[in-house]
Amino acid sequence: MDINNSKLTIEEVNKTIAKLKQKVSDNKTKPILTQIFNCIDLTSLNTDDTEDKILKLTQRVNKFSSNTSIPNVAAICVYPTMVSTVKKNLKVPNLNIAAVAACFPSSQTYLSIKLAECEIVLNKGANEIDIVLSVGKFLEGNYHYCTTEITMIKQLLAHNHLKVILETGILQDLNHIYNASILSLEAGADFIKTSTGKTSISATPEAVYSMCTAIKDYYNKTGEKKGIKASGGISTSEEAILYYLIVEKVLGKEWLNNKLFRFGASRLANNVLKDIDESIVF
Repeated sequence: MDINNSKLTIEEVNKTIAKLKQKVSDNKTKPILTQIFNCIDLTSLNTDDTEDKILKLTQRVNKFSSNTSIPNVAAICVYPTMVSTVKKNLKVPNLNIAAVAACFPSSQTYLSIKLAECEIVLNKGANEIDIVLSVGKFLEGNYHYCTTEITMIKQLLAHNHLKVILETGILQDLNHIYNASILSLEAGADFIKTSTGKTSISATPEAVYSMCTAIKDYYNKTGEKKGIKASGGISTSEEAILYYLIVEKVLGKEWLNNKLFRFGASRLANNVLKDIDESIVF
């Protein structure tokens, strides 16, 4: 991995983001909001989650597809123990089942346990798994450990999507975020993701800009397109549109689909739908 290879400066990034913020209101259109809705991983990761709560969430997704022509969310994202409930009750074709795993949200356990948990959720029906980078090992400079861990989990997942959460609110520094992004991509991540939503600082425009830059550099080097997921604290259409514009600016329009761009959110879906059409209930 190339360490400190990012040419980004916080001043340049902030200047670009400031310009994009001025474009948010002009881009609050039905087509863009519809695309954003279709890129949402509808998420429930609460301590008080129950099978009944996740059942009702899944039924809402099923009902939405039968009541409107708007494309549905990209995935439902839940804890490992709730994957079976989603798998049993989800009726929408081609809608993914995502699970957090590998000792989410701290990633502070043994690799053997992480692999075992990932294998279980795959067997229960998940086809996307979100894991957390071993942030402590990364900050220690133990890049080999981090790379080996991600590579082994991806090998287990095979064709199923692996999203690696960088916990950018802890990394903070743009070079740390860039290097963690490159490490994860080179190790086999299909997506890199900002946050677990369990820390005081979650997704930020600056972090997503840095991550997109890493994805662009990786694509220019390898020809492989990898995805970006903005997650943690994103609840309004305006916030989502800014991230949409960052992805468009750095990576281009070809990334603006749910194969390469996701939002991890719980409240965002209803707020976006309200801005599309107040009569729509999710």
